[in-house]
Amino acid sequence: MDVRCVVKSDDQLGEGPCWSPLEGRLYWFDIKGRRLAWYEPKTEARGSFDLPMRASAAAPRSQGGLILATEKGLAACDPKAGTIEILRPFALPQGFRTNDGKIDLAGNFWWSTMDDDGGKRPGAIFRTTPDLQSTRVLDGIHIPNTISVSPDGKTLYVADSSLQTLFAHETADLSKVRRFAHTAGQPGSPDGSAVDAHGYLWNAQWGGWDVVRYSPEGRVDMTIRMPVEQPSSCAFGGADLTTLYVTSAWDGLTAEKRARQPIAGGLFAIETGVKGLALPLFEG
Repeated sequence: MDVRCVVKSDDQLGEGPCWSPLEGRLYWFDIKGRRLAWYEPKTEARGSFDLPMRASAAAPRSQGGLILATEKGLAACDPKAGTIEILRPFALPQGFRTNDGKIDLAGNFWWSTMDDDGGKRPGAIFRTTPDLQSTRVLDGIHIPNTISVSPDGKTLYVADSSLQTLFAHETADLSKVRRFAHTAGQPGSPDGSAVDAHGYLWNAQWGGWDVVRYSPEGRVDMTIRMPVEQPSSCAFGGADLTTLYVTSAWDGLTAEKRARQPIAGGLFAIETGVKGLALPLFEG
């Protein structure tokens, strides 16, 4: 498949892409650059603004704008006005920040926290309901990523990038878990993911130069070679939800490696011919 760099955004740590159907925009973050960026594929307009704190995951709200997972708390963001309001403040442990996150089919916003020192201390996953009540639902995950649901809503996929492993949890009982896929013995680690309407999981593999599509049984169905070493996450977008947008990062690359991949940190688009799983808006 053809991979296009649609925004040369030069993100140190590009992450958290999400599609806003109300605005026809793809939003994503540069976590370490403290920036929220956007891209409109219909007009090819793009922009960004600086954030007052690190933020990493978002979901579009039914009343417009976004809900953000930030290191200071859950926040409402009006990207067009460039404003942020903390709705539910919280204090993370020293050295921790938020990481990945997505909305599920029931309208709950899931998000994770991690130790910014390479995940040395374990992080956690939280679930926030539309009334903004948050529950800590999973612990002991050092670098929690993916956090995506299956089309029937029965499976929550979670990656622990430190273990190079993707897990499948039963949403009815998250303690019931199985190993879904892994990259042990390979250079890449599972990072952020998106699920398509057929139940296949598309996973960006940090350090591996790849986006991999897994079947619902965890078999490798397709591998897409990326022009950058550190693809970080992905989301379906576009009017028909068939474009896979992939964020990337140059964080941790040597000067020599950056010279060989000058578009590292860019936003990429892949026309998959497959419809992504339509996600609801956050009603909170």
